[in-house]
Amino acid sequence: MRHPELLIPASSLEVLKTAVIFGADAVYIGGEAFGLRAKAKNFSMEEMREGIAFAHEYGVKVYVTANILAHNEDLNGVRQYFEELKMIGPDGLIIADPGVFMIAKEVCPEIERHISTQANNTNYATYRFWWELGAKRVVSARELSLAEIQEIRANIPPEMEIESFIHGAMCISYSGRCLLSNYFTGRDANQGACTHPCRWKYAVMEETRPGEYLPVEENERGTFIFNSKDLCMIEHIPDIVEAGIDSLKIEGRMKTALYVATVARTYRKALDDYQRDPKQYAANMAWYQEQISNCTYRQFTTGFFYGKPGDESQIYDSNTYVKEYTYLGIIGEQRADGCYLIEQRNKFSVGEEIEIMKPDGRDVLVRVAAIFDEEGNQMESAPHPKQKLWVDLEGLADVYDILRRKEEETGKSEK
Repeated sequence: MRHPELLIPASSLEVLKTAVIFGADAVYIGGEAFGLRAKAKNFSMEEMREGIAFAHEYGVKVYVTANILAHNEDLNGVRQYFEELKMIGPDGLIIADPGVFMIAKEVCPEIERHISTQANNTNYATYRFWWELGAKRVVSARELSLAEIQEIRANIPPEMEIESFIHGAMCISYSGRCLLSNYFTGRDANQGACTHPCRWKYAVMEETRPGEYLPVEENERGTFIFNSKDLCMIEHIPDIVEAGIDSLKIEGRMKTALYVATVARTYRKALDDYQRDPKQYAANMAWYQEQISNCTYRQFTTGFFYGKPGDESQIYDSNTYVKEYTYLGIIGEQRADGCYLIEQRNKFSVGEEIEIMKPDGRDVLVRVAAIFDEEGNQMESAPHPKQKLWVDLEGLADVYDILRRKEEETGKSEK
């Protein structure tokens, strides 16, 4: 049986550490330039160095995205960037542009080169082309079915790797190459500045009647005509493994540590269960489904894996996420008196019941007995984001455990 890599996104050093602890085999991150998530926090060179060292300590690989479609003025900066990365030593570079690829091959040939989904990789001849140029791995276009991926696997060298997205947001544009954002706002999606116009609500305005809007409605459900459901393949691990995919990629390089922990932990257990015993994987399916729905999500689809999606893969009445849990913080050190240090992310109060989310799959319900600020002053609640606090929890926690609170109204939405 093939043992695919579980590849998890990270928007920051904190999230990278969470991904590593909660089950990633590899993590992909962006630096402060040349990646396609300009609005993400991204990593400074020093943070990248620390993150790579942390991951390697746990036997986890780190790949750095450099997948913009470069213009002339980018090329000198790309060269300098790769010279800096050469000193830090990530395990791979994710690249879309052929010119950027050749610069990486020249400057840091010892770092693996992976071809981004942005390069529209839809057939085995394209895979062979990149292999002959020195690429180790190609990320399949999201528009491919499992049958097509299986055919690619049969027609490329066995040591060449296939990476495919298996979970997360779906882009309306072919392999993520979008022109809408640039057209509407001047912010180029292919340079990392996408404004996500696929999630907007649209109407038609007739040229001679300005200000008179006519809603674009397929039916009574609404006008979010480009708004795809999120990809989720947790129920189809056997098909993914049998297709010959080497790396299972989770989308979400702007997501929180709670999201990353939930997805990583769930897919880690599903993969391990299946590889240990397919019957165990089938028996635990209800747990995987419950856990994965604890993330923020937009309902789920299997994308293109089983054929071209139909209208059932779109959401027409809303562009909001379903949110089951609120992220409160990550456990840091423990004091002699039993209190835990956290950097708070959302408000919680003394007396509340919250959950400690552990990497091994357990969720421990605890009560918040007390909250103290860094000076030792007792507080009734923690209302200020990013505030460092000491909390007394009626339960045992470990460093890197996640604190979360279940929403009272299941299915509460957020933007």
